[in-house]
Amino acid sequence: MTADLPERTFGATRWLMLAVLCASLLLVAMDATILNVALPSLIDDLHVGQLEQLWIIDIYGLVLGGLLITTGAVGDRVGRKLLFLSGFVLFGIASVVAATAQSSGQLIAGRVLLALGGAMVMPSTLSLIRNIFADPKERTLAIGIWAAVAGAGATIGPIVGGIMVESFGWASAFWLNVPVVLITVVAGAWLLPEYRSPQSGALDWLSAALSIAGIVGLAWGIKHIAKGSAGALDWAVFLLGLALLAWFARRQLRSADPLLDVRLFRNGPFLAAALATLLAMLAIGAALFLISLWLQYIHGYSPSEAGLRTMPSAITLLAASLSTPWLMQRLGVRAVLAIGLGALALGFLALALSPEPTTYPVVALVLATFGLGDGLAVTAAAAVLVSAVPPERAGQAGAVSETNYELGIGLGVALLGSIHARIFSENMTEIPLRGDLLEQARGSVGGAVEVASELDPAARSQVLTEAGHAFDVALTVTSYVSAAIVAVVAVVAVYLVPRGFRITGGH
Repeated sequence: MTADLPERTFGATRWLMLAVLCASLLLVAMDATILNVALPSLIDDLHVGQLEQLWIIDIYGLVLGGLLITTGAVGDRVGRKLLFLSGFVLFGIASVVAATAQSSGQLIAGRVLLALGGAMVMPSTLSLIRNIFADPKERTLAIGIWAAVAGAGATIGPIVGGIMVESFGWASAFWLNVPVVLITVVAGAWLLPEYRSPQSGALDWLSAALSIAGIVGLAWGIKHIAKGSAGALDWAVFLLGLALLAWFARRQLRSADPLLDVRLFRNGPFLAAALATLLAMLAIGAALFLISLWLQYIHGYSPSEAGLRTMPSAITLLAASLSTPWLMQRLGVRAVLAIGLGALALGFLALALSPEPTTYPVVALVLATFGLGDGLAVTAAAAVLVSAVPPERAGQAGAVSETNYELGIGLGVALLGSIHARIFSENMTEIPLRGDLLEQARGSVGGAVEVASELDPAARSQVLTEAGHAFDVALTVTSYVSAAIVAVVAVVAVYLVPRGFRITGGH
């Protein structure tokens, strides 16, 4: 099929197609955060260290983000339906690998395979929406639903994960994927149309390797630099990542058929949308990770109780995402982006300014604000990105949107999570411990709770009190940093998007 098949060909079937795409997206998005509440169980069962904890959580988003540009280009060439179905089958196989893990190494390997499958699925969903829905208004509504599902997946991941972990153990968070994969693959093979770009040539494998290695190297460097443990090798990897990405961009500018048309970033609204997605999700990814730890370790909630207490974010995100198409028609893209990013910044500021000790009512209000801001900003950004490219390049738009979304979550945990860990460690000073026990307690809040469980009541109380104080101090600092990041990108977005800019039918 060509890339410009009219939307009316599908009739009402196009909404069933959207349902299939959203079902797959929900699963892939959930896996970015579903382990947040499972981390304590993983630590107990697999004896996971602090660095391994961060890798288990954020390796998924980092690898996924690194692969999306390449898989988006592959989908344009070999067919988006073929790539979608192949990726989802791999996602199911990887779920079995992760569910049967007997070591942290196998679990990390399973998460890498999940990321590879997810990277094949995610740009295909958005690019197929671009082709299936030819009418701009219907397409914007479909993207609103898509964004609501993507955001809801990230926010209900901890809820579903908590219930599954508490009832059946942490492996159930992965076994859950298998039946959904089987049903969705069958439905997708039956319902979805195939699209490929008629103009695309052979894949530029050197550019693909440059993009993957560059993004992963950059993420690795940021992770270790933020943690304060960067050595000469880490700095070398970071600088190499920057150099490879610069080489990738230069190669794309000279290519007649680029994997990613970097000239798109000269377009103000496109650049604003890409930055808004990346930096909003950077802040949100770290916040959801840290709040999940706070709920379980500082307040002692079970995984399911902690997951349910993140519900305010899911509710407001769903409402905001579905309202965004209507708001963009009336207020314009610029205003919606500004309101969404402003809400995120205010949420972080409220969390930073809340009196110590932080209480759940404050956190619930902040989570609701996060959902509102995320729903508005990310949905508007996705609509801008998709409308900026012709249908035969829809895979590129999907890749940019999903790369920024997933890489933002992964970098948020890596960067802000590492900053939080460092500040936590520096503030764990007034505790009656020495040697290995001291290092374990200072290493992470989970380590402090585990050490405290083996102490006498007086020492246990002192360690837990100090851990709660150190966690709150670190959360305050990371909230200020997040507020500043989001505020800056809000100003940049308002500057780059012209007043009165509206979503059109694209090219």
